[in-house]
Amino acid sequence: MEIILKEDIIGLGYKNDIVNVKSGYGRNYLIPQGKGVIASPMAKKILAENLKQQAHKLAALKAEAEKKAEALNGVALEIAAKVSATGQLYGSVGVNQVTEELKKLGHEVDRKIITMKDAKTVGDFVALVHFHKEVTVEIPVKVVAENAEELKAAKAEAKAVKEEAPVAEVEAEVEEAEAPVEE
Repeated sequence: MEIILKEDIIGLGYKNDIVNVKSGYGRNYLIPQGKGVIASPMAKKILAENLKQQAHKLAALKAEAEKKAEALNGVALEIAAKVSATGQLYGSVGVNQVTEELKKLGHEVDRKIITMKDAKTVGDFVALVHFHKEVTVEIPVKVVAENAEELKAAKAEAKAVKEEAPVAEVEAEVEEAEAPVEE
């Protein structure tokens, strides 16, 4: 079923796009919610005429989106999260945390236009910000351990204990060998 979208729907399309959707999704959700109309030949003609008339407005919207994207260019986020000793996060880092970090840096971005796979481990991830159908910004997100120093200290301590144990055993054997034998 072909539908003309009346608003942006992340994952499906942008306003004035003609998209193919399953009949049930179109009939039961998009059309009743006012998010789309059936793409009949007459509706397509009306859409084409409206796009011709709104070309300068669309260019202005795209220019505004590019300006917002330029402000986010070069921004890299580092998000601290609680991590277990194995490097697994307690919970996950997602769109909400990215939005909060951007707000702290002075960039007001709606969380609905950001897509990101939830981060469940420490590492590097990418968040996509969709300002316009032709303007998308990639923001690198680095998830780090909130208690990194404690984890490093615990690992170093465990390693030291492992190294000391064999050394102590060897020293005990050497002392026994060097000890004078009493007869």
